[in-house]
Amino acid sequence: MAVTRHHVHDEEDEELPEFRQKAGAGRMAELGEQFLAAKRQAPTRPHPHAPDEGISERIAGMLAKPLDHVRDVLSGKQKEMATDASGLLDPQAQAIVDAHASLGPLPLEILEPDQARAQPDLHDAVKKVMADKGIDGPEPVGSVEDVLVPDAAGGQMRVRVYKPAAGGTEPLPVIMWIHGGGWVLSDTDTYDASCRGLCNKTGAIVVSPDYRRAPEAVFPASHDDVLAAYRWTAEHAAEFGGDPSRTGIGGESVGGNMAPATVLQLAQAGEQVPRAVVCVYPLTTGRQWGESMDDAADGRPLNRALLSWMLMHAFQGVPEGEKDLRVDLLEWTGRELTQLPPTLMITAERDVLRSQGWQFAGKLEAAGVPTTHRHYEGVMHDFFGAAAVLDKAEQAQQEAAQHFLRAFGDPLTERPVPPPSAGTRRPA
Repeated sequence: MAVTRHHVHDEEDEELPEFRQKAGAGRMAELGEQFLAAKRQAPTRPHPHAPDEGISERIAGMLAKPLDHVRDVLSGKQKEMATDASGLLDPQAQAIVDAHASLGPLPLEILEPDQARAQPDLHDAVKKVMADKGIDGPEPVGSVEDVLVPDAAGGQMRVRVYKPAAGGTEPLPVIMWIHGGGWVLSDTDTYDASCRGLCNKTGAIVVSPDYRRAPEAVFPASHDDVLAAYRWTAEHAAEFGGDPSRTGIGGESVGGNMAPATVLQLAQAGEQVPRAVVCVYPLTTGRQWGESMDDAADGRPLNRALLSWMLMHAFQGVPEGEKDLRVDLLEWTGRELTQLPPTLMITAERDVLRSQGWQFAGKLEAAGVPTTHRHYEGVMHDFFGAAAVLDKAEQAQQEAAQHFLRAFGDPLTERPVPPPSAGTRRPA
């Protein structure tokens, strides 16, 4: 492993950067597509005596692929995808990723986007664990309604509005919660549990936009739609019982990227910004940044290869988009950082995005932004919505709810939250 890692760093730190510079962004994107196409057609088992060059290699691969597929099915190799074997997850989290593996998802990073969207995800795994334990779901709330609102391209997008069961005559605070999925996967259905949990724990109205996704609509389509959805929410909040003067914004993964990016755009336009931001295991740069890219590279459900696949599709044809300040939050100066209201950062141990979340939280603190960072050991990316079967997800939702409530000036509804187990801060 030491020798392998030495070669990996030689290639990634020296050879590949030089190659990228010489090839250019457009050619790199073409090569990436060709590489994934080759992986889809490649045999799944070793064939040491097959030809290794020219047309003979291509023919051998085409013949071997279907034969390998049959052998994989007969041997049971395709019944389960590898789970997280690190031993770092706590038992409840391990049960979820094991359940995910048992559902037989194919590796998303070698699939086309429409194929990847059809695969079972971690939220399906949570439902399986709930069913195995006899836990009913989804968590009930007062009401859920889908509303069509204008998107940023002259079309329409679906916005889901969650209302709490108990409410008086006074307008309720409003939280916009932005789903993740790498700008390619997932939708409001995937992150439904997070919205329901926040709705009940805060007594606020939760609004979740189903923004356009790549590669059908590449950057900045998702960011533009979220900004349009927030403006629509602020303008129409009173119509669905909301208080436009008491709003918050947050999200998970790339949703945790678009939340602060939306605040920055509102501030730069001279508009009222939300009172609080919550970033849950956010992507804060398109660069593969920090030690978590190594120690959590093989994590589930998000691994390093899948992250690259998502970014390839999200910035297809617009590679310069990764350097846009709406994406690369780590490049924000003090001027941009201080536009944010009190911010809660939640990070997870087994997550390739852990280090960049830590870094952004540190930059906010250094800029004087009231910042709270909660790090959860023993859990994985996308754990936040698993509160029905994961205690640390319940704790994280309580943390997020209280952060919003403090900003809304409604401390009487707060409940004590136990500290996350083994959640001490350490360098990421």
